Amino acid sequence: MVTGNCVVEQEIHKKTLKLMGNRFELVVVAADAIRAHKYIEAGIAEIQRIEKLLTTFSKESETSLVNENAGISAVQVSRETYNLIERSIRLSQLTQGAFDITYGSVDKRLWNFDTNMKTLPDRETARKMVHLINYRNIILDKEKSTVFLSEKGMRIGFGGIGKGYAAERAKQVMKGMGAESGIVNASGDLAVWGYQPGGKPWTIGIADPNSAGQVFSHLNITNMSIATSGNYEKFITVDGKKYSHTIDPRTGMPVKGIKSVTIITPNAEMSDAMATPVMIMGVRAGMDMINQIKNMEAILIDDNDTIYTSRNINLS
Repeated sequence: MVTGNCVVEQEIHKKTLKLMGNRFELVVVAADAIRAHKYIEAGIAEIQRIEKLLTTFSKESETSLVNENAGISAVQVSRETYNLIERSIRLSQLTQGAFDITYGSVDKRLWNFDTNMKTLPDRETARKMVHLINYRNIILDKEKSTVFLSEKGMRIGFGGIGKGYAAERAKQVMKGMGAESGIVNASGDLAVWGYQPGGKPWTIGIADPNSAGQVFSHLNITNMSIATSGNYEKFITVDGKKYSHTIDPRTGMPVKGIKSVTIITPNAEMSDAMATPVMIMGVRAGMDMINQIKNMEAILIDDNDTIYTSRNINLS
């Protein structure tokens, strides 16, 4: 930025805090620290608003009210929540059920992934407990803006899409206020826009699934979103074998075959939502699907450390 005869340097301003149970970092590029602070605080306020809407930890949230009335009655929700559920159902159809917001129906006693878990649940118990996971049993009424879970005991949750949605909304709010460049990092789900000071694209590291905190490759991106899901984030070890926290909603058992999935799209909600189902679908089916979707790219690493990329990806 040039003011009169003096050049005002653009600088990176950032804030890190816990939101939605996750570590969020909001970054903006601006010459004015006061203005940058206003952008960031507005982004934080938007994330907090969405958290209140979607959380299952408050009985007053729309999500909790829908779950409480499962098998009993339809619940009227805001158009925002209704639209997010509608988009989630479309993603379930696209991924043949690998993405399913009714995964919350699985009792946490089946898989809790803490240090106390020393044995695996048997497959038959897991199968019995997943019968309530079925996005087809979410009944929507667009005119009335109502949501009805047709089976008693069903629960919806936005753990697979909520962070990305919040990151996307925070980005849009900050851009709308005039922030020309920045990043919303929702615990690894990134919404990126504009350029670094000096005019270069943002450089984003892809996590190495075999080394915590290490990076195996970098991508230079702008006006894009990127999300990574991996079995290195949360897991248990039973009899020397590692079991990922990613559960196949069709079987109730942990997925195998893929260590890490990175999804790159223009929209953070979509990046977040697609990372886990690709891991569940496996390398071949997952990559076939990605290559058919416009403006979506992926990097997969399988259990043998083989790297697969979609058609338009070039790793550095």
